Amino acid sequence: MRTVFTLSLSEERKAVVRGLDGGVVEEIELPPIFRLPIRKDLIRRAFHSAHTARLQPKGRDPMAGNRRAGESWGIGHSVARVPRLDNGRAVLAPNVRGGRLAHPPRVEKVLHERINKKERIKAILSALSATAIPELVRARGHRFSAESLPVIVVDDFEKIEKTAKAKEVLMKLGVWEDVERAKEKTRVRAGKGKMRGRRYVEPRSILIVVSSYDSPVIKAVRNLPGVDVATPDNLSILHLAPGGEPGRLTIITSSALEKLSEKYEVVTP
Repeated sequence: MRTVFTLSLSEERKAVVRGLDGGVVEEIELPPIFRLPIRKDLIRRAFHSAHTARLQPKGRDPMAGNRRAGESWGIGHSVARVPRLDNGRAVLAPNVRGGRLAHPPRVEKVLHERINKKERIKAILSALSATAIPELVRARGHRFSAESLPVIVVDDFEKIEKTAKAKEVLMKLGVWEDVERAKEKTRVRAGKGKMRGRRYVEPRSILIVVSSYDSPVIKAVRNLPGVDVATPDNLSILHLAPGGEPGRLTIITSSALEKLSEKYEVVTP
């Protein structure tokens, strides 16, 4: 699928392609998709749509709290006129122990906020353009010493098989301190979620965009704190703008950058 957008900014953005040693291999001009305006309103709306799409509808048994044979005693007994058992215990009413819920969750409630297809794609491109602005990336809390963003590396990066080698390359690219930030700020969740399989809250750090999920580097970086891996085919607003805030620290390989440019065609007026 190819999506066409009209370019509203004429400013050109340069970037450098770096090798595994951190050195500059060549200087390139970023594709036009990195020159689109930053629409925070669209980004937040698209994030809300994607986030609510993952929610699972839940509800209560319609008969929950109603499987009792209680009847009100009426007046003259010096007790409230709620349904009661023969022994005097109140049942059925929402304000008594073991009674029904007054307003229980219902499966028919609409949780997912829908968004137009072109609106969603434009939000993704806007968030992708924000990855090239260091001020926005730092505003999200990322730490890095890279000179230009997004960090573009040669395709040999996708062939890395060991985590130790991946750490060495990330240090030379000037982004490893953001992984350390995510590790330092990982904490135990407040509330009952810690008992339900989501004990820790882990900040987002680097997003790595590779050309294919067959790349060995995915296994090398999948256990690093806060690191996410995506391809041009499934790159979403959840990857580019966690929490609806644009400016994620991103590493893109050369072949993945070419695929992104081919997928989203931008026309200059």
